[in-house]
Parts: sequence; C-alpha cells; structure tokens
Amino acid sequence: MDFKQLWLNAQDLWGALEQHPFLQSGLALMLLLVIALVLGRVARYLILHASRMLGRQPALHWINDFRHNKVFQRLAQMTPSLVIQFGLHLVPELSKTAMTFLGNVALSFTILFLLLSVSALLNALLDIYARTEHARTRSIKGYVQLGKMVLYVFGAIIIVATLIDRSPLLLLSGLGAMSAVILLVYKDTLLSFVASVQLTSNDMLRVGDWIEMPQVGADGDVVDITLHTVKVQNFDKTIVSIPTWRLMSESFRNWRGMQQSGGRRIKRSLFIDASGVRFIRDDEEEKLSQVHLLTGYMARKKAELKAWNEAQGNVAAMSANRRRMTNVGTFRAYALAYLKSHPEVQPNMTCMVRQMQTTAQGIPLEIYCFTTTTVWADYERIQGDIFDYLLAVLPEFGLSLYQQPSGGDLRTGLLPAVLGSAHIPEPQKHLM
Repeated sequence: MDFKQLWLNAQDLWGALEQHPFLQSGLALMLLLVIALVLGRVARYLILHASRMLGRQPALHWINDFRHNKVFQRLAQMTPSLVIQFGLHLVPELSKTAMTFLGNVALSFTILFLLLSVSALLNALLDIYARTEHARTRSIKGYVQLGKMVLYVFGAIIIVATLIDRSPLLLLSGLGAMSAVILLVYKDTLLSFVASVQLTSNDMLRVGDWIEMPQVGADGDVVDITLHTVKVQNFDKTIVSIPTWRLMSESFRNWRGMQQSGGRRIKRSLFIDASGVRFIRDDEEEKLSQVHLLTGYMARKKAELKAWNEAQGNVAAMSANRRRMTNVGTFRAYALAYLKSHPEVQPNMTCMVRQMQTTAQGIPLEIYCFTTTTVWADYERIQGDIFDYLLAVLPEFGLSLYQQPSGGDLRTGLLPAVLGSAHIPEPQKHLM
C-alpha cells in the first residue's frame, strides 16, 4: 500500500469523524498530548546534551552547577505545557469553555515549572557563591531561603488565580485582611530573618567559627547558617541546631578573635603553701645567682636592696628594718623569665606572673601568657609542659603547693597524737 492510499484513507477517516465532533475533539486532544510529550522528551534530551557539552569547557564550568541543580531539566519540563497552550486553537470543534479551562491548566503547569526553574537557579547560584572567598565571611543561605519562600507564596497565588480565571490582584488584596494571621504563622521566620540580617551585616557569625553557648549545649564549630537555624558541631561530634533569632536575643561567645590573633591565653594559678614563704638566706642567694634565668634579676635586686638598706643608716641593722629577697618573689621572677624565654609563648602579647589575693587554699600565683598557636591539642601540650616544669622547680626555692589533707594524711598525722605510739597495734606476724 503506497503513501497516497494511506493519505486517502486518513482523509476518509477524518471525514467520518466530522459527523462525531466530540470524538473528533477527543482524538485531537490525545494527539496533541502525545506530540507535546514527545517534544518534551526531545527538548529535554537536546538541552541536557548541549549543557553537558558546554560544561566540559573550563570557562563555562558554572554550567555544571546549573546542570547538577536541574535548572535545564526544569526548563525542559515546560515544553509540553507550552505546546498544549499554543496548540489548543488547532483542535477542531473545541468549545470556548474547554479551551479556556485547558489553557489555564497548561499555563498553570508552565508557571509551576518556571518557579521550580528559578528555585533551582537560586540553588545553583548559592553553590557558585559557596566557592568564593566571600562565602567564608558572609553566608547568603538565609537570604536565598527567604527569596524562595516569597517566590513560592506569590507563585502559588498566581497559579490559583490562573486556575480560577481571576486576576492575581484579587487574591493579593485579601492578604491585607490576613496580615495578622500571616504574622502569627511566620513569626519565627520573620524573627530569624531579622536576626540573620543583623548577624551577617555586623559580621557576628561565620561558618567555621568556634562558638560557645552553654544554655543550648553548644560548644563547637558552626557548620551551617540557614534562615531558621544555625548548626553547630560540638567537639564530641554531636550536632546542635540553634534558632537563628536566639543568637540575637541571647549571648554567645565567639572564639574567632582568639583564632585570628594567633595566640591563645593561658590563665591558671599555682596555689603556694603560705607556711613555706620566707626570706632567702645568703647561701641561697649565691646559689640562685648562678641560675641562668635569674642572673640579671639577682644582680639588679641585690644592688637595689643594698642601696636602700645603706640609705637607712644604723636602723638597718635590725632584721625588720631592712629589705631582703623572699623565696616566693624570686620564684615569681624566675617563672616570668622562664615564660619570656619559652619558644612557644607569644612574645608580642601580655606575659606576666602575678600574685593574687591570699585564700584559704594558699597564695595564688597566676600564670598569664599567650601561646604561639591556637590549635587546641598543641595549646594543651604547651600549657601542660609549662606547669609541669614550674611544679617540679618549686622545691628549689623552698616552696610547695597547698594540698588539702586526704584521709590517709589525717590517719598518719593525727592517730599517733590521739592514741599514743604505745597504743598503735603492731602488724601481726604470720606463722610460718
């Protein structure tokens, strides 16, 4: 059978269908739908293939972000509805009401896939921005989420208005009466948006910052900042989600300043037993003068005290009238010299050893300095090494730490005094 005969048979079939207009319209609509779906598949293949080819060029690498976020796929999905919109007038015997209804439905699908395309485009732009240097200090994820939310709200209004064949302004005018309800429903969203703007504009929080917020159990690094929540990964690898607005209404500690300064503070005290504080004897002065870190200090101090005592005249002969060096003061000078000579103590930041107010636990000598690193593990190692050494060198100055007595100390010290040495039972000898 040749093509001419097929064409004649098709004309005869179409002429027969003219006697049944509803059947003719239905078949035409089905044919239009099939053509729209086929063209949609073809458009999807062509667009994705072209984007894949263009994405291989280094100058157009951003196209891969569009492709991974399905921007081109969403655009291709608009093809069937567009074909139906422009092809409806070709359907014979289609009533005006049906044409209007089907056209509105097709337009609604076009608007829906257009909204999805814009949403995917915002996601792609967010991925592109995340690779820039500004993303380390400024997070725009909250703004993108707010934009998508507004887009969906207005898109839903337009789609509903299209389906009911009314002007979108009619629906938008009704939002004024519902403003109180909208504010109540989106209260947290509005609070979070305002907080997000303030946090970003004032540079109070960045991704990667170490923050501490005990009231919500947060102590770790910020891993994500969104419109509604800020995610913090604690050092035990747990995740804490903090509402964004709470970061503005409540206080939190940001350790970014410490990390940027290049030094982390050591602020810890040694509690010296007050009973060991005394003047240094002459033989101890000679011995301590040979300590490398104290040579300059001892020479200056001796000259200063000698000049002061000579200025006092004969009254300096009495011990209470003349100035002398103490073991705790000399140790304080030694500890300061040790810190300043330490290679891992920051020389350009505050460094001192100060005596705090005496307490029931002894005399606090506070070590105050900064390490040359902010890495947590290295900081703890340096701090431990410093205090290990200072604790070990204390006896060289006739000093010791205050330590509260334990049960064993009480038994050892008080039991002989209470019972007497004669009443202390001898250890039993085992029979051989």
